Amino acid sequence: MKEEPLYISKDFAEVYTIISAHRNRVVRMVNSESLQMMWEVGGYVSSKLKSSQWGDGVVRQLAEYIHTQDPTSRGWSYRTLYKMVQLYDTYSTQSFASLLTETSIMECNEIVPFETAQTVEPIVVPFEMAQIPKVLFSTGWTNHQIILNRCKSDQERLFYILYAGRERLQNKELTRAITTNTMNSILGGKQVQSETMAKVYPSSPVLFKEKVYLDMLGLPLQYKESKLRKEIVTHMKDFILELGKDFLFIAEEYRINVGGKVFKVDLLFYHRLLQCMVAIELKTSEFHPKDLGQLEFYLEALDQEERRSNENPSIGILLCKDADMDVVRYALNRSMSPTMVTQYKEQLQVGGVIQRSLVEFCKFLQNKK
Repeated sequence: MKEEPLYISKDFAEVYTIISAHRNRVVRMVNSESLQMMWEVGGYVSSKLKSSQWGDGVVRQLAEYIHTQDPTSRGWSYRTLYKMVQLYDTYSTQSFASLLTETSIMECNEIVPFETAQTVEPIVVPFEMAQIPKVLFSTGWTNHQIILNRCKSDQERLFYILYAGRERLQNKELTRAITTNTMNSILGGKQVQSETMAKVYPSSPVLFKEKVYLDMLGLPLQYKESKLRKEIVTHMKDFILELGKDFLFIAEEYRINVGGKVFKVDLLFYHRLLQCMVAIELKTSEFHPKDLGQLEFYLEALDQEERRSNENPSIGILLCKDADMDVVRYALNRSMSPTMVTQYKEQLQVGGVIQRSLVEFCKFLQNKK
């Protein structure tokens, strides 16, 4: 069989790249227009309800009317119309506008699809309508419904809109993120990272969680570190979704040769955004300072023996079942490596809503490359 010239394969790949780019752009344009439409419908119905021109029965009649006009259309039920009203009423408030100003997220152009920024004047409607905040285009309509159903404050809603957009979360992934209180894990206190970690990787506080949930592993009541490692590898896709989508798995029990001896890193990953290796050591017991020394040794060996010239210093994560925060803080104060301590929980535990500022997270979104 005759092989195609190398330049032909390259040319074909470039053509397909053009096709894919425009297909993705069309999808983004459709999603943006759909959300704009729902915002305007929600605003229109909201104005009628607030002025007492319409009652609950009229909204039901509207849903039936839309169905008679286009029997093939879906997603225009009575309940969905009220979801559109909820979308408009929630994000057209002065409190939400103030939050966007406080976090400077209105200045962040990266979260706004190119097509949205180029949108022409909206269709004229017979009432004064608030302009849709551009940040809402960060994620899709179904994700917005989940956020409206599950989040209780403007701060929480804004975080999950941005987080869903950055991580490209699907519906089930977003639901899990809210259930496991990802906002608290990312924006909570950062005593679990060493000072060197913050200096070398200033964005690390909003990239790494201080607590992860391993309910997907189905661990027994008693288990060893080897069992924990094997179950993580078996469920690697779910584990990476819990850690963050920038992680790429390299190997389990990664072998490092130092001084004629072989040492094994439990789990080795590569972080795409930070462009560095990430070594994870597993501990099924409470954190002990000696564990940190072992991890730092692995990082030094990785940097001297494995790191390439274009890569940044390796990061170490000690994933342990429990930890005394005072002990963690004392140990990390003396750590000279980019390290952190992360706790894991075998079962989901629904947490409370955090009340901290979103400024740090929003700055990261604006400054990322």
